[in-house]
Amino acid sequence: MTFVKFGMIGAGIAARYHLAACKNSPIVKFMRLYDKDEKNAKRVAGAYKITPFSNLEEFLSNDIDAVLIAVPHFLHEQMVTAVAEAGKAVLCEKPMATTLEGCDQMIEITRKAKVKFMIAENHRFQPAHQWIKDAVQKGWVGEPFLIRSYEGVMEIPNLMQPGFWKGHPIKAGGGSLMDMGAHKFATIQWILDDVIESAYAWLTKQCTNLEEKAEDNAMVFLKYKRGAIAEAVVSFTVVTPPTNQIEIYGTKGSIVENHAWENPIKINSHHKDLGSNRGRWFEPKVEHGIYPKYYDISARREDEYFAACILEDKEPEFTPEQAKDAIATVLLGYLSAELGRTATRDELMEVARTKGTKSILEKLNSVIQNNYLAR
Repeated sequence: MTFVKFGMIGAGIAARYHLAACKNSPIVKFMRLYDKDEKNAKRVAGAYKITPFSNLEEFLSNDIDAVLIAVPHFLHEQMVTAVAEAGKAVLCEKPMATTLEGCDQMIEITRKAKVKFMIAENHRFQPAHQWIKDAVQKGWVGEPFLIRSYEGVMEIPNLMQPGFWKGHPIKAGGGSLMDMGAHKFATIQWILDDVIESAYAWLTKQCTNLEEKAEDNAMVFLKYKRGAIAEAVVSFTVVTPPTNQIEIYGTKGSIVENHAWENPIKINSHHKDLGSNRGRWFEPKVEHGIYPKYYDISARREDEYFAACILEDKEPEFTPEQAKDAIATVLLGYLSAELGRTATRDELMEVARTKGTKSILEKLNSVIQNNYLAR
C-alpha cells in the first residue's frame, strides 16, 4: 500500500479544509464522504470529485482504510465508536470529547477494535509551533517560566443562532474555551512537556446574549507542575481574520509567535547556539502563510502524518491521552468558574469520580458573567 484511502464524515467547513489541503497529497486520498444531509453531501463531494453517502452503514462498508471525523462536538463519541467497530483507523477533529468520560470511551473502543486513533489537533502540526517546540527542547530559552497565548475568531452569527450547536454547553461542551482552549492547552503542554496543577478562569459574554449559549470570551490562568505559569485568552467575537499567537519567556531568552505575520516567529536568546543572532531579535524561516494558508499547511501535515502512521504501522506520537489532558484543562477552567476560585487537578478528578464531568457543563451557563446585558 502506497497511499491511504480516506473517508470523510461531515461536510462542514472543517471537512472542507482537510479536503482542500490534501487534494494533491501523494499518500492521503479522500475517496468517500458521508453527511446525513444528502444534498450537502452531494454538493461537497462533487466539488472534490469523491463519492457521497447519506447512509452511514453503506459509507463504512466501502473500501476505505481510515476515516476523518469532522462533525459537531457532541457527535464525536458516536462516530468514533461506529468507525472503530467497522475496523477503520480513526482521525477525529478536536476537541476529543466534551467530557473526560467521553474521552475514556473513545480510548477504550479504539483499543478494543485495535485501530489507530488520533485527534486532529492541527496546532501540533503547525511548522511554527514545531520550531518553537524544538527551540525549547534545545534550551534556547532556558527554563520557561511564563507563557502567554491567544486565539480569536468571529463566531457571533453562529452564537446568536437559536438551536445551533456552536457554543452550546452540552452540544459543543461550552463556548470559546472548549472550542479554542483545546488548541491552546494541547500546544502549551506539548511545548513545555509538563502537566497542569491548577487553573483560574474568567468566563464572559461580551458581544452575544442568547441565553442557551455559553461564553463568547474567556481568560484562563494556569500553574504547571515545574513552576511555569501561563495565560490563555480565547475569543469568539473579534473583528479580524482567525489568528493565534503564543509567547514563551524563559531564563535565557524569549520567543514571540503570531500567525498573522508573514514570518511568524521572533526569538531573542543568549544561548550560544544562536551564533551571530545571539542577544538580538531573530526571525527564523518556517513554512507558513497568513490565514487561511496556515490552516491548509497544518491540515495537510496532520493528515499525511496520520497516513504515514498507518502505512508504517506505528502509533501516533500525539496520543489520545494527551488529547484528553487538553480537555481536562478546559474542564478545570470551567470548574474554577463554578467554584469562583482557583481549581486544582485533584478537585477535577474528584468531580469525575463522584459526579461525572458532564455535571460541570450542566452548570456552565449559571457561572458566566454577562457583560452584554450589563451595558
